Amino acid sequence: MRDTIYCVFSVLTTLVLAVVSLRYVKDFYLLSFFYSFQLHLAVAAAAASIAALVVKRHWYGFLTLGVSLVLAAHGVVMTREFVEPAVDENRPALFRLLSFNIENDNFANGPAIADMVLASGADVVNILEAEPLLSELPRLLKTYPYYIGCGVGMEQCDTLVLSKRPLIEPRIRNLGLLWRNRLTVSTIDFDGRKVNFLAAHLTKPYYDEFHGLEIEDLDEIIPSLPGPLVLAGDFNTSILAPDVQYLMRRQGLGTASLEPATWPIRAGPFGIPIDHVFSKAPLRLKSVHRIENSFGSNHFGLLAEFVIDP
Repeated sequence: MRDTIYCVFSVLTTLVLAVVSLRYVKDFYLLSFFYSFQLHLAVAAAAASIAALVVKRHWYGFLTLGVSLVLAAHGVVMTREFVEPAVDENRPALFRLLSFNIENDNFANGPAIADMVLASGADVVNILEAEPLLSELPRLLKTYPYYIGCGVGMEQCDTLVLSKRPLIEPRIRNLGLLWRNRLTVSTIDFDGRKVNFLAAHLTKPYYDEFHGLEIEDLDEIIPSLPGPLVLAGDFNTSILAPDVQYLMRRQGLGTASLEPATWPIRAGPFGIPIDHVFSKAPLRLKSVHRIENSFGSNHFGLLAEFVIDP
């Protein structure tokens, strides 16, 4: 009986470790969902290895435990690789950004989400799957008179960018080949400091190779926008995904010290960050906080503050 239990633990642990480890061989899109959970899976595999060793001491249990710990440690290293230096809390923020995928059939919570947006103090607001806010636009425009999306630049109401300041040359781009109009590009002048804003909504990473093609499009677009830049939105994958890591390294993007988990909402802080706010020098993130109320969405929103280095 002990041998049977030990074998079950060992087989399951081996399968989990094999799936996670394949990322170091090839970025296979069917497994990309699991790459985002590298930390979670590695910790689970370590726990299973310890359980197997409790049942029966064997060299293979120590091997799987060691591999699990290495994968967990490297997962932590990868999450810290793009962290920007901390900003003095007393340093005033140049602007505040709210980014939130509110879910396109979440009509019952549209008024509450609009209330939250107005109370957030954000200077710029990115709303993805924004149709529940279409009926709330008239009162939102009293505070945010400049916008793109939901009838401006596109007929659909998928991506909506609201701003208190004029949007300079706002435009909407396609990402990849699957969905249309899922990237907005604009520039905003903050008292002489022009900042480029990209609001992106990427496909799920296991939809063939479309996610990788969207990352390639972002990799081409970002260099065409010199100066301070913000890339925010729903990436449907964590920063641990190989293609996102590729984009971060290529474009010199930075993150906050600890990205808040935004999905699944039932997991709370134990979920994974699939919604991101990235910055590019000389712009830096001062803070990123999760909006604790999901307002009926399957994502949590993010509220970020930025500064610009001299």
